[in-house]
Amino acid sequence: MRPGSNTALQDGATVAGHRLLRQLGQGTQSRVFLAEHLGSGQVVALKVASIGNAEGGSSARRAFLQAAQLAQGLVHPHIVSVLDAGVEGPLAWLRMEAVPGTDLTRYTRSPRLLPEVLVLRVAERVALALAHAHRQGVVHRDLKPANVLVDWPTDTVKLADFGLARTAGAVQTGTGIVLGTPAYMAPEQLAGSLPSAATDLYALGVLLFEMLAGRLPHEGRSMGELLKQVAQQTAPDLSSLRPDLPPALARRVADLVARLLAKSANQRPADAAAVAAELHQLQIGLPGAGTGPVADADRGSSAGAGAKSR
Repeated sequence: MRPGSNTALQDGATVAGHRLLRQLGQGTQSRVFLAEHLGSGQVVALKVASIGNAEGGSSARRAFLQAAQLAQGLVHPHIVSVLDAGVEGPLAWLRMEAVPGTDLTRYTRSPRLLPEVLVLRVAERVALALAHAHRQGVVHRDLKPANVLVDWPTDTVKLADFGLARTAGAVQTGTGIVLGTPAYMAPEQLAGSLPSAATDLYALGVLLFEMLAGRLPHEGRSMGELLKQVAQQTAPDLSSLRPDLPPALARRVADLVARLLAKSANQRPADAAAVAAELHQLQIGLPGAGTGPVADADRGSSAGAGAKSR
């Protein structure tokens, strides 16, 4: 295969010493394959992204490799392991552990909403992953359902694409270029401020709200309307959208979500570890709390690491 040729990326092709087995997902700037590493025979998830070979190519390469190096340093049970990375011509590649299961996207709308105890359990593990990264000075930048992988039979929750949002997914706003997915971005991030631990916590609040309510906290008919809502409007009260929740739980969860979605970064919880501890407390006494792996109708699916690629 000619390095950098997107049209040649197909089953059976070889990329950076990997034989592509099948495509797991595709985004606007990258594709993810289940692949076999020819040197070791290990089956992995291989993410391949086009970073160009024009004037901006060298800076894009540096940014990609720096982000990949940071991601490789994150070793945690709830973070997808990055095993290696490199650049071949205009293509950048990332070798990750292959994670069975699917991502959270399918569980953010009715009728597939998860039981609240399971929502809290997933969110707790995402918060633990964020806490580990933040302690090392690494910010995710693009937390969203597509980047959270779950496998119910093994009770596995893993956060993917750590720190790699800086190389893709840029959004143009009135103040310039920002990185991420607008509906999950904090007001200050949309205004052009650098991502931080506080912006990751805001995104966690959006994720938690969406998994419980079956909708985003802010939903605009246009990008401009969405940006205005995020900047100026308070998110709907979660307890009013889920009157079926036990009143005590609804109040406590709604309070946590409201603090995570605070417009001002300094009004959000102090750190992800504190949020994880609060999420753990919320599960106590709920049916199914503390149980083992959860059976699921989708147990046969296999999305792999980062299958919902940008």
